[in-house]
Amino acid sequence: MRSQLMASVAALGLLGFAGQAWADMAAAERWIDEEFQPSVLSREEQLAEMEWFIKAAEPFQGMEINVLSETIPTHTYESEVLAKAFEEITGIKVNHQLLGEGEVVQAVQTQMQTNRNLYDAYVNDSDLIGTHSRLQSAVNLTDWMEGEGADVTNPGLDLEDFIGISFTTGPDGKIWQLPDQQFANLYWFRKDWFDRPELQEQFKEIYGYDLGVPVNWSAYEDIAEFFTEHVKEIDGVRVYGHMDYGKRAPDLGWRMTDAWLSMAGAGDKGLPNGRPVDEWGIRMEEGTCNPVGASVERGGAANGPAAVYAIAKWDEWLRKYAPPGAASLDFYQSLPALSQGNVAQQIFWYTAFTADMVKPKSEGNNTVDDEGMPLWRMAPSPHGPYWEEGMKIGYQDAGSWTLFQSTPVERRKAAWLYAQFVTSKTVDTKKSHVGLTFIRDSTVNHESFTERSPKLGGLVEFYRSPDRVMWTPTGVNVPDYPKLAQIWWQQIGDVNSGAFTPQEAMDRLALEMDQTMARMQAADEQANVYGGCGPRLNEPRDAEYWLSQPGSPKPKLENEKPQGETIAYEEIIKRWQ
Repeated sequence: MRSQLMASVAALGLLGFAGQAWADMAAAERWIDEEFQPSVLSREEQLAEMEWFIKAAEPFQGMEINVLSETIPTHTYESEVLAKAFEEITGIKVNHQLLGEGEVVQAVQTQMQTNRNLYDAYVNDSDLIGTHSRLQSAVNLTDWMEGEGADVTNPGLDLEDFIGISFTTGPDGKIWQLPDQQFANLYWFRKDWFDRPELQEQFKEIYGYDLGVPVNWSAYEDIAEFFTEHVKEIDGVRVYGHMDYGKRAPDLGWRMTDAWLSMAGAGDKGLPNGRPVDEWGIRMEEGTCNPVGASVERGGAANGPAAVYAIAKWDEWLRKYAPPGAASLDFYQSLPALSQGNVAQQIFWYTAFTADMVKPKSEGNNTVDDEGMPLWRMAPSPHGPYWEEGMKIGYQDAGSWTLFQSTPVERRKAAWLYAQFVTSKTVDTKKSHVGLTFIRDSTVNHESFTERSPKLGGLVEFYRSPDRVMWTPTGVNVPDYPKLAQIWWQQIGDVNSGAFTPQEAMDRLALEMDQTMARMQAADEQANVYGGCGPRLNEPRDAEYWLSQPGSPKPKLENEKPQGETIAYEEIIKRWQ
């Protein structure tokens, strides 16, 4: 084995390694053979990539760095397995801490505001792309990789292989973040129930069309009502037609900013985000970098008819069709709750939790059969009545490595090596099998996922389809994500509590966003805080002026519940393939 290894090293021109490096190579070989399989790389290519990491890490051996990410299965694997592998192979110790997403955003915001180095790198959602590209407290990775960080940038990184790299590219054309994990919010349903002839017959008799994957919100609502109020019980279990959450907490804000308004149709056409009005209802005119408002009075759509409709439907469905107690659950509690097996469908389901939904029955998952095959499927999200062809259809999260100027350069370099290691082709295919959060096109198309796809309920087919580009993260219209995101959950929480109607809550939300952006505008004009790309608010005008203009904000529809429309799941798979 050692002679084979020496031949491999010699072929790479790296015979200068000695002493500790041999131990590192032995560790690399062990990890490649015992953990990093399957891989899109051959064993020899994996060894060559690990050779590069060992060499690049030499100046940082013995260093201990701190990184932070949110708590999902992918990051748990990185924290518990890949950090250990990285230390054994490179000699750099990584404390990879996991916290809730709200706490991660708070830490990022604190480091940006204080310029104190709390962590050496973050996995921070690409939702902050508008923030990072404006504040420029984060490191511009395009320039970093060509300049100060060139000596620690993996020649095999292959940026074009990252399926979400456009999400982490700012309006300046520079890459500000490196995708680490990616997932979409899709429609989830119990296909075994939908396929039952007696339920199909009963549904058609009541609603006049076929039970299938809902294309629009009207059909979703009909199906929710059908299972909750007509079917009621399946195989002795009380069932419900809808699942969601409503606890007054930061993740209630993501529930809405993660494209709920655009799914209803509140924004404008355009990918990756609506222009000039995006899925937050913030207006930014084409060709500019200055948001001009969120309220309808300033040309935004955050309190327009489509947005109010979206919030009203969320609240109504949660009360009428979800299991008891769902309104008091948070994001992390509601998604795994599906595994109990008492819910027929969920309109807003994150594929990050696919790993939980494919666990065997022996681990308490009632949505797989005795052989571990899923009884459920994922499909495209249905859209609301204000939605138009050419708009994004849903949200896609791209949790991405972010470096900050406030981190000392040597620590930043060591952290950059770790970020590249956990996203490298050597480890990515195996990591994707664990977390099921694809970031590389080569991994998505690897033969191991062709073999596994029947057990993943449509995940592989979705990520191999051209449709995936219609699910996108928050874009560049949002000038400061941490400051604006925290407004949402409090206002939406007031709807759930009954303190305000959806219209009142969205009026308050739009006003508060405008007020916050007015302060950003003042800071930008006085001290260039946002690099000249901070808000420049429109003067308020009568709402009817904006509602009568083409595009968003859109006037209220006379009929917000058109005829329900469904499609057979098999037809979706054909389209995806």
